[in-house]
Amino acid sequence: MNDARPDNTPTSNPVLRQALVWGGIVAAALLLVSGVLGFVFAGAEGLIGALIGTAMAVVFMGITAATILIANRFASSDLFVGAFFGIVLGGWIVKFIVFIVLVVLLRDAAWLDTTVLFLSLVAGVLASLVVDVVVITKSRMPHVSDVELPPAPRED
Repeated sequence: MNDARPDNTPTSNPVLRQALVWGGIVAAALLLVSGVLGFVFAGAEGLIGALIGTAMAVVFMGITAATILIANRFASSDLFVGAFFGIVLGGWIVKFIVFIVLVVLLRDAAWLDTTVLFLSLVAGVLASLVVDVVVITKSRMPHVSDVELPPAPRED
């Protein structure tokens, strides 16, 4: 048993928390930049489109990391694999359904600029991917960190 983690908490949790923190910081910067650019190029409708697009990207990025953190709470359970994939897949399905509903509801909205919304959403997704890559590559976590190997065979 690994004495450093007696509660059997996966070592990916700090990395996921760091991704959420950095994602929030980048999202705030992106919200400011896209809001200003949206307002400059498309007026109030552009500002609203930028705010909604950036918020969608941030929420969807946060759902993935949050569902993995929630699923990791079952790491000490015999049902870990089933619970993990059920929770993460459920989060992805919720994201997909919410995205489709928002697209249908917002596609003909006259009070926002859908081009700015789309560009802000794409910028948010790309920014969250960059944050994930940077956080994971700087985490220095081994590829198989939570594996417990069997004892070495005895030489008789």
